[in-house]
Amino acid sequence: MTLHFEVPGDGRIALEPRHAVVAGWTGRDPAAIEHHIEELAAIGVPRPSSVPLYYRVAAQQITQAETIQVVGGETSGEVEPLLFDTGTALYLGLGSDHTDRALETHSVALSKQVCAKPLAAGAWRFEQVAGHLERLELRCHVRDGADAAWTLYQQGTVGLIRPFADLLAGAPTAAGAGRLGAGSVMLCGTFPVVSGGVRPAAQYRMEMHDPVLGRTLDFAYRVETLPLVA
Repeated sequence: MTLHFEVPGDGRIALEPRHAVVAGWTGRDPAAIEHHIEELAAIGVPRPSSVPLYYRVAAQQITQAETIQVVGGETSGEVEPLLFDTGTALYLGLGSDHTDRALETHSVALSKQVCAKPLAAGAWRFEQVAGHLERLELRCHVRDGADAAWTLYQQGTVGLIRPFADLLAGAPTAAGAGRLGAGSVMLCGTFPVVSGGVRPAAQYRMEMHDPVLGRTLDFAYRVETLPLVA
């Protein structure tokens, strides 16, 4: 499986994912972390043993498909900055930590594993944004069908997430010197829901805007729900 990203200045680059990590509970503000913990506790998710945590998921769950299939109607996505390393350079992208919320009440690690992780088809060289990471703005909109209105679901800046240097150093695939191992992909955390709580949606639209360089990464995906057969 090979993923391709359009990168300003580099053109089209290829990545063969070998290792995938979801960094959870990565908020910089303890109050914001507690808010997200309580938000998930409201749907039965147990409190984390420590923060942050790094969940390993199968590399084949990383996808750039416009439609993902899930089992049952209790899954939802989360907008997250993404770091990946080709072995030659470190890049910043955008993805969704789509999660099975029903399974999450039993095992957060398994709830991450069973859902595909959609990614944007664009990325930026990390070195080009490293000096103003905290100003990058992320948003997620959702809707329940093709005829429904888009609703703002999440928004925040990278400044609300722990410093990427810390996340890189603590990653299970860390390669030192602010790098991940070649072929490694890491989702870096998310933000509380704007209103209405964590909930499923039929479609997601996500973006990360760089106000300094005046450019945006974005993508959208649909969710096809398969029947939950007992």
